[in-house]
Amino acid sequence: MLVMQYEITLPADYDMRVVRDRVARTGHLLDRYPGLGVKAFLVRERGIDGSSVNQYAPFYLWADAAGAASFLWSGTGFSAVMRDFGRPVVQTWVGGTAHQAARWPAVPSHAVRHRSPLPTDADLAGIARETDTRLAGAVEAGEALLAAYGIDPRTWELVTFTLHRQRPALVPEGAEVFQVLHVSTPEREQLPTHVARRLEPAP
Repeated sequence: MLVMQYEITLPADYDMRVVRDRVARTGHLLDRYPGLGVKAFLVRERGIDGSSVNQYAPFYLWADAAGAASFLWSGTGFSAVMRDFGRPVVQTWVGGTAHQAARWPAVPSHAVRHRSPLPTDADLAGIARETDTRLAGAVEAGEALLAAYGIDPRTWELVTFTLHRQRPALVPEGAEVFQVLHVSTPEREQLPTHVARRLEPAP
């Protein structure tokens, strides 16, 4: 799984109806996109949910990295983003797992993203296991519809991402809350629920 997000920060007086109308017109185009597990079309609005900025910030969970490559480099998909907003930085994390509720509403209302740096001496495998267990528990308890994590091995940053039916009452300190405008889920059943060990440790 490949986790991806870009954040397009807009002027303080920007009319966010422009973004909402754009998603309403074009969001469905990714509803059957091969290789895409989940795309959440997200916004933050200045003065809402603690946001100091207006932002369009789509978040992706790719079941197939080749699907991400097609979206970015084939001349369709991302080219429309660059045409309308300029070229943003595309953040990427190597995905771990994604846990999901069996049934979703038509459109979840909110998403929460939390990023945290990993200490130099961190037990990466242990952090991955702990994060997986915690996120799976949140879905099982009905606190989230989807919960996923990834790690950026360049900056050693852990990111967690959750989708919710309504704004969660408890948000982790330092996390960002987004409004969800649309969710495309063509291959969400293909997202991994565990990290498989493919090499046994040497005796």
